[in-house]
Formats: sequence, C-alpha cells, structure tokens
Amino acid sequence: MEIKAVLFDFGGVIAEEGFYQGLREIGARNDLDPEQFFRQADRIIYDSGYLTGRADEASFWNAVRKATGIMGTDTELRGIILERFVLRPDMLAEVDRIRQTGRTVGMLSDQTNWLEEIDSRADFLGRFDRVFNSFRMHKSKRDATVFLDVCGKLCRRPAEVLFVDDNPGHVERARMQGLRTILFTTPAEYLRQVDAFLRG
Repeated sequence: MEIKAVLFDFGGVIAEEGFYQGLREIGARNDLDPEQFFRQADRIIYDSGYLTGRADEASFWNAVRKATGIMGTDTELRGIILERFVLRPDMLAEVDRIRQTGRTVGMLSDQTNWLEEIDSRADFLGRFDRVFNSFRMHKSKRDATVFLDVCGKLCRRPAEVLFVDDNPGHVERARMQGLRTILFTTPAEYLRQVDAFLRG
C-alpha cells in the first residue's frame, strides 16, 4: 500500500536528543550517576502527568528534586535541556523533500510545552502539515492507541503511514498497530531505508 503520510519524532530524529543529553548533564552536575538520574526523571515526567499535559512544569521539577536532591531553578534546569535540542538541517531538508512529493508530513512527539518554546526560537514547526504533541493530545507514545488516533486525524489507514522514531519501544508499538516504521539510528541509515518505502 502506498505511503501517503510520514510521521517524524522530534528529539533524536529532527533534532538531537536534548531530553536525554540534558538530563544526563543535570545528573552529572549534581554528582549523580547520569544514566540512573535520566531513568528517574524520565519516569517522573510520565508519572507526574507533565508529559501528557495533566500537570505543569513546576510539578515535574519539584517531583524530580524531591526524588533526587538536585539543585537549580526550573528555568536553569529547563535551559540545560532545551539548548541540547539542536536541529538537524539534513532532516529538516528531508521534511521539505517529502512534502514536495505531495505526501502529508507530520510530527508525533512525546514532548511538553517545551516543543513550542524551542519553536519560538528556531521556527521549524511550520514545515510540518500536522504536529501531534503528547502534551496537547493528553496521550503519549507509551500508549499504543495514540498511533491509531493520529492515523484517524490524518484520515489515513495505518498501512499508509510511515513512522520514524529513534525509540525501539515506540517503533514496535506503532508497527503492532499496522503502521510502517523505521527505527532511526543515523540520518544516513534513515535515507538508505526511506526511499524503499516511498517507492512503494
């Protein structure tokens, strides 16, 4: 079945993975094991409800401080993360290229209101036909039904949608819902795979 829409993840695909890199840096600055701190904060952003827009940023950082003892204001901690979401020009060019084929190009990201803050500085979301953000949808990619929700909003069958993400769990959940998928590792490897899908 022909691919009629392509969905890209943000962090780790369109941009460097600022959430992972930033949290590791925060952990290191606070003399904590960076990987362990990342796992704790990653769990808290989901459990607190911040990821799905059911809690605010202050609640998230307060929960992280309570669990780990880290120091820093919300603004300082956010800044460490956001500055590491460095956009990848080659992937933005790929968004433009696919749109020129007449296909719908969307973003499906487990992000918070930070996505809009990054866009206010870099102005890139306008390159996408649709942006689906867990913070606004109140559902994350950890819930497999989000993929069918998005296909419905795009008016496409799952098999007509190609989903590109660097998280193996998200990719597997999308695949199980019938979407076509690429597990992103590098831009070069992505480019090697994508044209086979687009040729049909």
